[in-house]
Amino acid sequence: MEVKIRNRSRLMQVVATVLFLSLVWAYAQLEWNVPSSVGRSLVQSRGTITSSDGKVLAQSVDGKRVYPQGHLAGQVLGMMGTTDGLEGLEYAYDRSLASGQDLRLTINTSVQAAAESALRKAIPEHEAEYGSVVVMETRTGRVLAAASYPAFDPNHWRDYSLDARRNRPFLDVYEPGSVIKGLVVAAAINEGLTTPKTVYETPMNRHVGGRWGSVIHDAVDHPSTLTTKQILRYSSNVGMSHIVEKFGSDKLRAYFTQYGFGSYPDMPVVPAATGQLQPLRKWDDLVRVTNAFGQGMSATTLQLASAYNALANDGLYLPPQLVEGVAGPAEKREIVRPEVARTTRTMLQAVIEEGIPHQAGIKGYALGGKTGTAQVVVDGRYSSTIYNSVFTGFYPVDAPQITVVAMAHGAKLSYHGSMLAAPVFREIMKDVLSTWGAAPRIEAPKAAENEK
Repeated sequence: MEVKIRNRSRLMQVVATVLFLSLVWAYAQLEWNVPSSVGRSLVQSRGTITSSDGKVLAQSVDGKRVYPQGHLAGQVLGMMGTTDGLEGLEYAYDRSLASGQDLRLTINTSVQAAAESALRKAIPEHEAEYGSVVVMETRTGRVLAAASYPAFDPNHWRDYSLDARRNRPFLDVYEPGSVIKGLVVAAAINEGLTTPKTVYETPMNRHVGGRWGSVIHDAVDHPSTLTTKQILRYSSNVGMSHIVEKFGSDKLRAYFTQYGFGSYPDMPVVPAATGQLQPLRKWDDLVRVTNAFGQGMSATTLQLASAYNALANDGLYLPPQLVEGVAGPAEKREIVRPEVARTTRTMLQAVIEEGIPHQAGIKGYALGGKTGTAQVVVDGRYSSTIYNSVFTGFYPVDAPQITVVAMAHGAKLSYHGSMLAAPVFREIMKDVLSTWGAAPRIEAPKAAENEK
């Protein structure tokens, strides 16, 4: 009898232990992991993300989130975990996607593919660390491409580092360098402070800022006098110091803010960085001059595209748009008069045709743009070995349809904007023009010496 009771007691202990462990497992599943049937239901009902040309970019299939285009716009889309969006649009629009609402993006897959292809070729070739591109539709502000390199495939997101998953066009902040000159020249013409033919004394070096100032330098050899048009052509820092000499700091800084610098882009929900403008109290003569050639301030590729898009759009700034039907709170605003924007575009056409026709130009097409090569601050000092290479451009000059900005960071070979970023712009434009079937309209530009 004692043996039977002892055996029954042991059996009950085993049963109790099994039941207890089952309860612990069930609790753990509820606490740390949604049951598979619930997770499958949540994912299956999640909204689809499509491009403007109707391609499916993200959808739910058999309880899993899949990205049919692979790495195309991968950093823009982001990814999701078991039930929630973790990064990119999957995170930003998690609530609406989870409720079954679809998203239609302004991204055009052919333009996006062209941008990613150009970066994929140029970044390794120049031994750069990373790069980004934004292509914007001029008359609407719609973002047609937002490309990052290295590539990222959200189908296998666990295989990638945090850096690879970063949406660089919207999040990376950097000093843009000489591309800012086109915007400042337009502002100066708008204020009546200069004209395309105004002549300035332009030695290769000039001290600015009084006793506590500094010496600024030009990198490209040029004549001892330059017109405003030539200042853009030779990318002269000294020339820019003359152009902004009588430009009040408060007015010039106000133009920068109107262009969209120093504030978040007007894109609801989508994560984006702000960049930086120094407070007005710090805008002495030296700061005013260095900001005029893109040093001492910072921006994102998206902000540069929005700013240059205003020049392309006859002086009218449009907030960037990434999701169809979702407009930002800001309204259109005129930064410079239409005739000023057109005049500036003509000068920027000369930058390509007279300075870098082979790097940025395409035979028979009227393109305009500006290069930038900016030293990167490392440990509080400007590095002599690490640069950001930038190019901003648009097509066609007389009535632009698209605005393009390309940047690359940390190139070890041929790092100048004219050698790296300008050819990225050219490659994108070649693909886009081919896709559009755009016919040549102008005579081929004449070759000339390179510009910074």
